[in-house]
Amino acid sequence: MINRPYILIAAVTALLTLPTGISAQNNVIDEVVWVVGDEAIYKSEVEEARQEGALRGIRWEGDPYCIIPEQIAVNKLFMNQAELDSITVSPEDVNFQVDMYYNEMVNQAGSAEKLEEYYGMGSDQIKIRLYETREADLIIGQVREKLMERVRVTPADVRRFLKDVPPDDIPYIPTQVEVQIITIDPVIPQEEIDEVKAELREYIERVQSGEIPFSTLARLYSEDPGTARNGGDCGFMGRGEMVPEFATVAFNLTNPDRISKIVETEYGFHIIQLIEKLGDRVRVRHILRKPRIPMTSIEESISKLDSVAQDIRAGKYSFESGVTNFSSDKDTYNNNGLMTHRPEPGMPGISKFEMQQLPQDVAKVVDGMRLGEISDPFTMQLNNGKVVCAIVKLKNRITGHKATMTDDYEILHSMVNNVRREEAIQKWIKEKQRTTYVKISEGWNDCEFLYPGWED
Repeated sequence: MINRPYILIAAVTALLTLPTGISAQNNVIDEVVWVVGDEAIYKSEVEEARQEGALRGIRWEGDPYCIIPEQIAVNKLFMNQAELDSITVSPEDVNFQVDMYYNEMVNQAGSAEKLEEYYGMGSDQIKIRLYETREADLIIGQVREKLMERVRVTPADVRRFLKDVPPDDIPYIPTQVEVQIITIDPVIPQEEIDEVKAELREYIERVQSGEIPFSTLARLYSEDPGTARNGGDCGFMGRGEMVPEFATVAFNLTNPDRISKIVETEYGFHIIQLIEKLGDRVRVRHILRKPRIPMTSIEESISKLDSVAQDIRAGKYSFESGVTNFSSDKDTYNNNGLMTHRPEPGMPGISKFEMQQLPQDVAKVVDGMRLGEISDPFTMQLNNGKVVCAIVKLKNRITGHKATMTDDYEILHSMVNNVRREEAIQKWIKEKQRTTYVKISEGWNDCEFLYPGWED
């Protein structure tokens, strides 16, 4: 369920603090249009947000001169509560967000130079403004989470929701499938691994001899598309955001002038250069190289899986036994090969997939399968870029239907939870409106506000 008010709050925050070279103050005689507590909202702020939104193609669901100041006012209520509750965020967390958003912006613009031209300011200024917005967003997020932490949804709540909701509003669940999988990793010859390691050792020598910067080599040769264009820069990251092998080396680096040893992870082989450390976060560059998988290795894995599939079809052993004896997929190995996904962070894995939720390579195969059928072998690319060979079994297909407690409890629970959480936020905003001084200037109050009662 989309949390519309929060999306608007975040959008307005971002718009207000990153002008694109437009100086609204040069075109608008500034005036105070709202007062919330002891905080003023200026006409220039609203105008900047409106013009920025127009440039970004944002379509306001109503009058922007009503929507924008109201959302700024809601932000101020949250920030006031954060001050009362002494809620703060660490500079490390904010800097991580700044780096992530800045890199995304550079990618969208095409280069740092184009980004600076677009915003009419240098990268340092952009990052300063980004720091303000990211800090506010993180603080508001914490306030919201604190307000919603008491929301608890029981099975009885879900049953009551399903009973009370009009029949036409009961969510329709598209056709879902449950899929079991066996994967085999094609063997990578040692000579391919040795060749990649030799290349990485050559890069280390070239950097440490002063011949070429690490960042240039990363742009030229790294096989991590997400960081290569930025010279291998990963931005600030905590240990939990890295695979363990990479994190161990990255956090042990102390000298930016020295390059790490070669590190092997599930993604391939890396070399790493320290940029800087801030508290429990580290910023590094890396170069990723992946050994080539020869076609003969893929063919051998396909042939092996073909035999496994034929034996299962012939009843020599079950698919579950095939998982135990042959599968290399660590995510499904202990679950009889049953694939799962998490629609929301922190929720338990769900085995029912809508077709578009399946990995693309799996969905193509499953789409035309019969219930209980074992597929022919195929190749697929995992999220880490690794290529594996696989067979799948269509364990179950649930035809599209109206949601029920029996078949769709997790989906209904998530829906009710989102409704209850948003109700808690709206209730808090209404209470805050009653206890906060609000003054809206003449001409700015003739609106249908999302939260009525600002001046009641």
